[in-house]
Amino acid sequence: MSILHLSISADAPEDVATFLAHVMGGEAMPFPPFPSCWIAFARQDDGTAVEVYPTTHVLEAGPKQVSCEVKERDAKPTFAHVALCTTLNRSEIISSADERGWRARICNRGPFECVEVWLENRLLVELLDAEMQRDYRNGMTVENWASMFGLVRMP
Repeated sequence: MSILHLSISADAPEDVATFLAHVMGGEAMPFPPFPSCWIAFARQDDGTAVEVYPTTHVLEAGPKQVSCEVKERDAKPTFAHVALCTTLNRSEIISSADERGWRARICNRGPFECVEVWLENRLLVELLDAEMQRDYRNGMTVENWASMFGLVRMP
């Protein structure tokens, strides 16, 4: 199973989509189905993408399919976040975030490290360079998780 795309919100969707496309080695483009939205495609160009909506937009269940509605700005913190692979190295990630004035730092998550980037200093994205990706894939297994926290696996 793979995550194919996800949606996030931002005050400046074009800037956030451009940053995400940069770290994913891909391209950012407008997202015409909804007004003022952008999409960041990953380099492999297989549909892996992040849609970026303005913080004034929400998705609602329309009568036949999803509907994009404009509401009051919502910039509250959220527990939702994403970890993404990147072809950039740690210093390139931090430099790109620094250029935008966004908080970025290397963090240890236990079985792996990541570069914690706070998009617009509001929304967390964990970026993993090649070494971090290797550690993630080696460390983030059911067996390792259970062992790390002393959990008993269910049959």
